[in-house]
Amino acid sequence: MPRLTAPWEIKRTSMVKAEEETDPRYGCKPSERPIEEYIRFGVINLDKPAGPSSHEVTAWVKRLLGLSLAGHGGTLDPKVTGVLPITLEEATKSVQALLLSGKEYVCVMRVHSEVPEDKIKSVLDEFTGVIYQRPPIRASVKRRLRTRKIYYNNLLEINNKNVLFQVGCEAGTYIRKLCYDVGEALGVGAHMQELRRTRAGPFTEDSNLTTLHDIAYYQNLWQQTRDEAALRRFIQPVEKVLDPLPKIVIRDSAVDAICYGANLAAPGVLTIDSGIKPKDSVAVMTQKGEAVALARALVTTEVMLQSNRGLVAKTTRVLMPRDVYPRMWSKSN
Repeated sequence: MPRLTAPWEIKRTSMVKAEEETDPRYGCKPSERPIEEYIRFGVINLDKPAGPSSHEVTAWVKRLLGLSLAGHGGTLDPKVTGVLPITLEEATKSVQALLLSGKEYVCVMRVHSEVPEDKIKSVLDEFTGVIYQRPPIRASVKRRLRTRKIYYNNLLEINNKNVLFQVGCEAGTYIRKLCYDVGEALGVGAHMQELRRTRAGPFTEDSNLTTLHDIAYYQNLWQQTRDEAALRRFIQPVEKVLDPLPKIVIRDSAVDAICYGANLAAPGVLTIDSGIKPKDSVAVMTQKGEAVALARALVTTEVMLQSNRGLVAKTTRVLMPRDVYPRMWSKSN
């Protein structure tokens, strides 16, 4: 079976359908938002420590920053460490995009009897592609048999009965169950010893990973100095969440209609990423790089390029507040 391509490995080209100047009076580049908006539409790449739950660390971040709302992009068990995106205020609307973006982990699996390296590598290779998995007993979801995509299982090191490997997988994959199933296939049994998440969609250990101590320190620095750089050090624009999704850039005149829930029509499109197929999730963006909405494509990239009428994408989640851009449409009676 050919190796599956992880969402973050897909390369796309932006294709121009039409050109139009954007009006500098409306909106702004995400990095240039006033600090209050920057926080409201921000996301933190948190290095979750072992011990607390994902919900607990999210609540701590919310309290540290004095926010009314925060969410996280993918639950980690209390003992598991690593990448946990925290979305702030308005940015919580983008969380569903992280469920489409895949995850990566480094795991220590302990086999119950020593097994030759070539056999372990062979079995790990068997557990790539589309696999069947039933959630473990302690899972928070129903224990129904379901499929999950494993993009790769890379064997890194073996030390006696401890097997260190890296796994790239679809969101919702249980690594604890994967270890158990690999142990069954090896014929000796195995369990998950340690686990660290190294990627959640576009967020990695190398992309501004921040600890709770960092957040407390820079928040205190901001309160004392009002230096915006303190907060911009660890908060990133919500648009970072959408990096793995194909993009459709639209005219200024189409933005507010989308913000009121309209679907995207062909005349509003300026540029489209390559490789879009019907039913694909896409990010609708302004010319300044602001996130407008999440949508589901109704046609391919090629059809979007050629169409001058009709709908090309169905809006599924509006991300931008209304009236940031001027209304150039009228409500029907």
